[in-house]
Amino acid sequence: MRPDPRRQARPAAPGATRTPRGRRPQAPGPHGDRHRPGGRRRPLDRGFSPDGQTLWLRSDTHREFAALLEVRLGARGEWLGQRVAAGRPDCDLELLGLHRDGQHAVLSWNRHGVSDLEITALPAPAPLEIGTDLREPPADGSPDGTSRGVPLPHEVVTRVVPTADPDGPVVALSGSRRRPGVWWLPHGTALRTPWSSRDQDAVLAAGHPPVRPFPLHPTARDGLSLGGWYYRAPGRSPDEAAPCVLHLHGGPEEQERPVLQPLYHELLERGLDVFAPDVRGSSGHGRSFVDADLGTGRFAAIEDVADCAAHVVVAGLADPQRLAVMGRSYGGYLTMASLVWHPELFRTGVAVCGMSDLSTFFVGTEPWIAESAAHKYGHPERDADLLRALSPMSRIDALRVPVLAVHGEHDTNVPVGESRQFVRAARERGLDAELLMLREEGHDFRRADNRRLFRRTAADWIQRHLTTT
Repeated sequence: MRPDPRRQARPAAPGATRTPRGRRPQAPGPHGDRHRPGGRRRPLDRGFSPDGQTLWLRSDTHREFAALLEVRLGARGEWLGQRVAAGRPDCDLELLGLHRDGQHAVLSWNRHGVSDLEITALPAPAPLEIGTDLREPPADGSPDGTSRGVPLPHEVVTRVVPTADPDGPVVALSGSRRRPGVWWLPHGTALRTPWSSRDQDAVLAAGHPPVRPFPLHPTARDGLSLGGWYYRAPGRSPDEAAPCVLHLHGGPEEQERPVLQPLYHELLERGLDVFAPDVRGSSGHGRSFVDADLGTGRFAAIEDVADCAAHVVVAGLADPQRLAVMGRSYGGYLTMASLVWHPELFRTGVAVCGMSDLSTFFVGTEPWIAESAAHKYGHPERDADLLRALSPMSRIDALRVPVLAVHGEHDTNVPVGESRQFVRAARERGLDAELLMLREEGHDFRRADNRRLFRRTAADWIQRHLTTT
């Protein structure tokens, strides 16, 4: 009889790591769980054949999108050659699970934010001349062995674990309409296990069910194709131009995925639409897209925010007189920047743990974060003029609308002074500006009561400024 992983399941211990959202990990940086020491770790995305002579590896080396590599090794482990065993021209191989028999694998592809799951038989080693480096995948994008797609009950795969049955992997899933869960997929049948989330903070209050978003593809003013997900408030007429909140993710290399977001649900319950775009610098759209915001490319990323706002207005989804912008970490920086670069576009903004002055950010952040951030924004000494030009504080006189800043009092990634100086400067110019300081919090808000306070305060602020004349 086939083993049933559900019978071996035990509830997670209190305080155990919650199911991750599955966004693509990047090099260390200042913005998000996976950029913190002790933060989320990526599951192994490599493994050896039973004889140790083949290394199966997920990699985007010399490629726009990550693929499955077959690396041939010699008797002493030396590199002999490699080829792309599986790859797709428009999406990343995001997760790789190798079966212990060395003959099967589970592949999860990130297709514009939604996961495609594939179970494949790995090809037997074929003759490969020493020094071969074949960079083109098979014609159909799959390994030479047999492959089949697996239907999923939710949109995003965040972990894959092969079981004793090659056709019955265990996967962690997140979706737009329910909490994260762990599922067993024997021969395409989706069975939910007791390992699933018990995070009571994620239980949504009585009201409308969670909204399933639909994708949008804005075009930036320089022709670059952007992405994102639009959430329509329940009960709204399809042709009604609505008050809309643009929510900007952190990273910058994070990616917006269609997963359950209590913050979005809070805003939607207030009758506010939400558009969560991927501006340049986001992952999931190829290596060139990730690198498009480096250095002076950051100015174009700020313009992307305005182009995304224009897209939802022209599409008839959003009311141009009732737009707000918000974001956390790097998204908080983009929020502040958007308010001073495009002062007439938004009615208000909510900046969460954002950098208001890149020069003071480099002085106050952790040294390891500063070292990593220099590659993204500019070196604090050699590129001082660029950092000054990119800083919202350098254009603070252009600010015209109310702003709410939110920060954890113990944040050492982005010091709380970044929010304090922006709020203080706004008040000195006669604007309505508030700072919500969350006690006993750092860069990420861990306490359930503080997360609820943040969501409620942000939604109250935006609702007040978008729905009053």
